[in-house]
Amino acid sequence: MARVVVVGGGYGGLATAARLAKLGHEVTLVERNPQLGGALSFVEQDGFRWDAGPTTTMLPAAVRDLFRKTGRPLDKEIELVWQEVLREHRFEDGSSVALPGGTRAAQLEAVDELGAGLGQEWIDYVAGYADDWELLRRDYLERPWDRDVAPKATTALLTGREMMHKRLKRTLKDERLRLMAGFPFLLDGHELRNVPAWLGVTAYVEQNFGAWTVPGGMARLTAVLGDRLATRKVEVLLSTTAEDVVLRDGRAVAVRTHDGDLDADIVVSAIDPRRLPALVRHVDRTMPAIPPVISYLGLSGDVPELGPEVVFHGDPTLVVRTGGQAPAGGTAWTVLGRGKLAEDIVVALARKKIDIREQVEIRIDRSPRDLVEEWGGSPLGVLWQGRGTVRHRLGPTTPIPNVYAAGAHATPGSGLPFVGLSAALVAQAVGPA
Repeated sequence: MARVVVVGGGYGGLATAARLAKLGHEVTLVERNPQLGGALSFVEQDGFRWDAGPTTTMLPAAVRDLFRKTGRPLDKEIELVWQEVLREHRFEDGSSVALPGGTRAAQLEAVDELGAGLGQEWIDYVAGYADDWELLRRDYLERPWDRDVAPKATTALLTGREMMHKRLKRTLKDERLRLMAGFPFLLDGHELRNVPAWLGVTAYVEQNFGAWTVPGGMARLTAVLGDRLATRKVEVLLSTTAEDVVLRDGRAVAVRTHDGDLDADIVVSAIDPRRLPALVRHVDRTMPAIPPVISYLGLSGDVPELGPEVVFHGDPTLVVRTGGQAPAGGTAWTVLGRGKLAEDIVVALARKKIDIREQVEIRIDRSPRDLVEEWGGSPLGVLWQGRGTVRHRLGPTTPIPNVYAAGAHATPGSGLPFVGLSAALVAQAVGPA
C-alpha cells in the first residue's frame, strides 16, 4: 500500500483520489479552498444558483466508468440526462441553427436550414474525424500515450503539422460552419491557428454521443464524489495549501503545506503545475488558457425564451446558458463573453437583441483574474501553442519519479470527460497497491 497525496480538490483530484483509494492505496487529498469542487461548484445568492463552470459533459461513459470502478454505479447515485440540442448558433447575418447532438441525421437536417447542401458539407466534415477518433480513443484517451511505443499512425496524428484554421478553410466553405466548428476552442481562449487540426474530433464526439447534464446542476457531482471519498476512507484536508513537492535524491517523498509536510510515496498534481515549484521548469514552455468574462444573472419577470446554450457569434462572442436554478418567478442565466468586450456584458447582449436589463435582480460578475484566483488556476488547462503543446503538457507521468499529473492541465486536457480520463490514466500508471 502506497501513501498517496493528491493535490487539488477539483474534478480531476476527486476522480484520481477515488480511483487510487479503490486500488488499495492510502490516499490524502489536499485542497486550498474550504470546499471541494473547483470550477465544478455552485454560485449561489438569494435563492438563485448557477453552475460555476461546466453545465454539460460529453462522453457519459467516462463518468459512468469512474463510478463503476470506485463503488456504486452512477445511476444509483445521480441522474445523467441527455440534452437534445447541443447549442444554438446565432450569426450576425440573422441566420441561426439549433445543433442537435447524438445523431448524424438530425444534424444534417438542422444545418441544411442554413442553405441547401450545407448539411452534407457539415456531415462530411465531421465524418472526416472518424478514424482519428478511433486512434485517439485507443492510444491516447484510454491508455497513456508513449511516442516510443505507440502505433505510428497515432503519433503521426498527434504530432501532425496541420492546424485547425487550415482544416476549416480547406473543408468548410461557409463561414458560419467554420464558426460552429471553431467555437469550442475560441470560447476556451485558443487561437485556431495554434490548435492542432485533430482536436476537431470534438465535433465527432458531440455528434455521436451528444451532451449530457445533471438535473439541479453539474456541480452535484462534487457532493456525490465527496461522499465517495468518505466511503473509500480518503483523508480530505480542506483550507490546506500545497506549497511544493519535497524531493529527496530527485524523487518525491512528501508534499509541503503551510501546516507542515505530508509524507508520500506518490504525489499526484491535479492543479496547475506552476503552483508547485518542483514542477515549474517542466512546464515552462506552456501557458494557461485564460477563462472568459462571466456574469451570473438572477432575472425576474418575463425573459426571452432561449435553449440551454445560445451562442451569439461576432466580436465579442457571447454565450447564454439558461439552466440555473431560481426561486418562483425568477430565471437564472449565465452569460460568458469572449473577444473585444468594450462595454458592459448585459449591454453587449442587448445589442444582440436579447435585452434583459430591466429584469436583472441579482448580478455576480467574475473577470478572468477573479476566476483564476478563486479556483487557484484556470480550469481550461493549457493554451494550445501549436503541435508541440501535446508533448510539453504533463501527464499521466512526469519527469520526477513518483509524481503524476491529472486534471485540466494534464493529458488529455480540459473538459469534464477528459479530466476524468486523466484520472483513469494516472490510476493505470500507478497500478494497484
